[in-house]
Amino acid sequence: MVTLHVYDRPMCCSTGVCGPKVDPVLPRFAADLAWLKSQGVTVERFNLAQQPSAFSAHPEVKTALFGGIDCLPLIVVDGRIVSRGIYPHREILAGWSGINPATSLPVVGSCSTSGCC
Repeated sequence: MVTLHVYDRPMCCSTGVCGPKVDPVLPRFAADLAWLKSQGVTVERFNLAQQPSAFSAHPEVKTALFGGIDCLPLIVVDGRIVSRGIYPHREILAGWSGINPATSLPVVGSCSTSGCC
């Protein structure tokens, strides 16, 4: 199965969904990563403020940082950088992971077999 690593900007916590001003993109992205995990994808997230050694241990990530932290977040799939500077949506993450989002996403508003919603 695919391995996806996220190299985040320095944040106060591992997901960035804490503190007085939460970027609304971060909770969505955290939910998308949880969904990927539920689909069998190995997901790891690294925070520059808390895990700088993870950034220096990956040669491509280390090289990308020579230009400054504006390249963050970096999304790495199976060792290769596939995205810089944005938090991609679930459909894009699914594509990189080899998952068909149309067959994996839950159907919203569907009724049970009993006919009750």
